[in-house]
Amino acid sequence: MKLNYKRTFLVGLAFMSICAFWQLYDYVVPLILEYTFDFSETVTGIVMAADNVLAVFLLPLFGSLSDRASTRLGKRTPFILVGTFAAAVLMFIVPRADWAKNLPLFIVSLALLLLAMATYRSPAVALMPDVTPKPLRSAGNAVINLMGALGGIFTYLIIMFLLPEIDKTTRTKPAGYHTVFAIIGGFMVLAAIVLVLTIRENKLAAEAARYEGETEAATKGGRLAPEVRRSLGFILVSVALWYIAYNAVSTVYSRYVLEVWNINEKTGSSMMLVATIVATISYIPIGILSSRFGRKKVILFGVAIMTAAYLCGFVLTEYSPIIYAVMGVIGIGWASINVNSYPMVVEMSSGADVGKYTGIYYTFSMAAQIITPILSGAIIQAVGYRALFPYAVVFSAAALFTMWQVHHGDSKPAAKKSVLENFDTED
Repeated sequence: MKLNYKRTFLVGLAFMSICAFWQLYDYVVPLILEYTFDFSETVTGIVMAADNVLAVFLLPLFGSLSDRASTRLGKRTPFILVGTFAAAVLMFIVPRADWAKNLPLFIVSLALLLLAMATYRSPAVALMPDVTPKPLRSAGNAVINLMGALGGIFTYLIIMFLLPEIDKTTRTKPAGYHTVFAIIGGFMVLAAIVLVLTIRENKLAAEAARYEGETEAATKGGRLAPEVRRSLGFILVSVALWYIAYNAVSTVYSRYVLEVWNINEKTGSSMMLVATIVATISYIPIGILSSRFGRKKVILFGVAIMTAAYLCGFVLTEYSPIIYAVMGVIGIGWASINVNSYPMVVEMSSGADVGKYTGIYYTFSMAAQIITPILSGAIIQAVGYRALFPYAVVFSAAALFTMWQVHHGDSKPAAKKSVLENFDTED
């Protein structure tokens, strides 16, 4: 079996559009909340956690609904189309509310936008394992994450060149984020259209099903074996812990660079861009290394170097070019985790409930992202921005322990005769 890289890149278009949106959301919305509507750190954290509250309930729901769907376009594609186009329309309203300083309109339009995104996130992610045999899913997920990283890079470039700059002296933000939102919205629509025109979901899912063997989790009645349940529980807790650490950094970062390192938000964006670019370069090699050394070992490596990078972030009390190297290490660590954690979870599922397990995976990651903006925001408000990186170190280190307890889902594809064979594609 060989991974069809071209097809997997096209499948990844939906995830690319999702990541483009969330990079915009995580970087720009906190600036709007704090500098347009004068929200405190704690209240900003509460608002930023709202999407994750919705996601905890909606992602498993829409994942399960897509499992049971049957249409001419497939199980996942209709959700991707409807969610993308609804989100794109709402992305014209949100910056209008910011420009008008209309808080009720901003909150309502933002809530509807988050609802639209939630309708297709699980189906979009589940599409890859649907059309990819189990032994190839780490490599497939590497491609999907690479596509997501490209979406993030696109958004950061738009932010760097088109985002109006905040006056740090007067703490005022110029109105007019329309262009940034419009470009990202158009990018999302284009990605969805290309996916629908090039991917025949029903046909590809049927082909992948021919390669499917018995899942290691399969037992009578479809229940997980006790030892598999234990591994599933530990990896889900691990997912929550490393998201608590990482999401705190990504959400607070745009303000941390202003308040601690005394640099503007565009320079801060360039640092995040380095992390994203390094992750992008790392995804395919990490997919290859995962097939050689195993998913668990690569995840443990990723969590370890991220913990070390967070510690370095704390040690650096003022701006230094070293920060770019630290962000690069974070990019490698985050890629190591993301390439392998989701495939390990769905490895414990059957083909009929991939959407359900995708939703469960996101329930834990989103629950973590509900907790961390509020908790980190409260700590930062009480102690100061310098508490950010120690906070990340504690939770990232805890993820090392819990991940060590995972003993299932670590499928290894057959070894290749040469490294170059990992890049072979099928027509």
